[in-house]
Amino acid sequence: MVTFTQVFAVIAVLVALVEFAPAQLDLAGLRQRAEEGDATAQNNLGVAYETGRNVPQDYAEAVRWYRLAAAQGLAEAQAHLGDVYAYGWGVPENDVEAVRWYRLAAEQGEALAQNNLGGMYERGLGVSQDAAEAAHWYRQAAQQAYAAAQNNLGGMYERGLGVPQDDVDAMRWYRLAAAQGEALGQNNLGGMYERGLGVRQDAEEAVRWYRSAAEQGVAPAQNNLGGMYERGLGVRQDAEEAVRWYQFAAEQGDVTAQNNLGGMYERGLGVPQDASEAVRWYRLAAERGYSVAQNNLGGMYERGLGVRQD
Repeated sequence: MVTFTQVFAVIAVLVALVEFAPAQLDLAGLRQRAEEGDATAQNNLGVAYETGRNVPQDYAEAVRWYRLAAAQGLAEAQAHLGDVYAYGWGVPENDVEAVRWYRLAAEQGEALAQNNLGGMYERGLGVSQDAAEAAHWYRQAAQQAYAAAQNNLGGMYERGLGVPQDDVDAMRWYRLAAAQGEALGQNNLGGMYERGLGVRQDAEEAVRWYRSAAEQGVAPAQNNLGGMYERGLGVRQDAEEAVRWYQFAAEQGDVTAQNNLGGMYERGLGVPQDASEAVRWYRLAAERGYSVAQNNLGGMYERGLGVRQD
């Protein structure tokens, strides 16, 4: 009944804010330069307010300073304005405005904005969905060695979206992202090694990359690493270790891991057999629409395991 499912092509779209030096922020000096019209200082003061660094966090104040810097054409501030509109931080969420600001920054060569603009085109947010345009902007950022964009471009090649499907090219871009420590790229690279797509199949190499991503807290990688331990692929088979990694991912809300953890409880693998606990995990995944878990939960009701037979 239990089906093990993996997640590979995880696409990073919106990325974290950049940090800025020095470690100890000279807030008074920064504010003075910002008030004198220095665009870089205005942007950095906006970052301070957005992140709550040395000042109380205040999204509205962050937006005010970003807007002043963006009006002077500073690409980094324009990219930050795209973020605040995309997330609704300090302004009403507005994908059209997010796209407008991302585009202004992207056309100046700002890699973060190019990546995020690609994400808006990929998902059709604030603009008509267009995979070719998404791939174009991901490529612009990827060619600047922007790791998240390298991973995203790899995903477009893996799935044949906006570019010809090409596992070798997918592998190439995932590898570039993974080498920079980009966790989603590491997980996706592990998936290519596990399945032998664009590279010779190698379970041990798959485990290595899954582990690198899993230790950074990426839930799909934690689930995938759990699967390798459950099946003994690239590592010694170890049900308890499988449960440990499934649990990490499941507690982050990963539905595949929740289903897999339910299966371990149902069968008593790596944990004492516990039908009620199996039902609990199956139900969490099923209620979020995961069809495999819905089927497994139905089976528990059919047989009266962990629930009243119904």
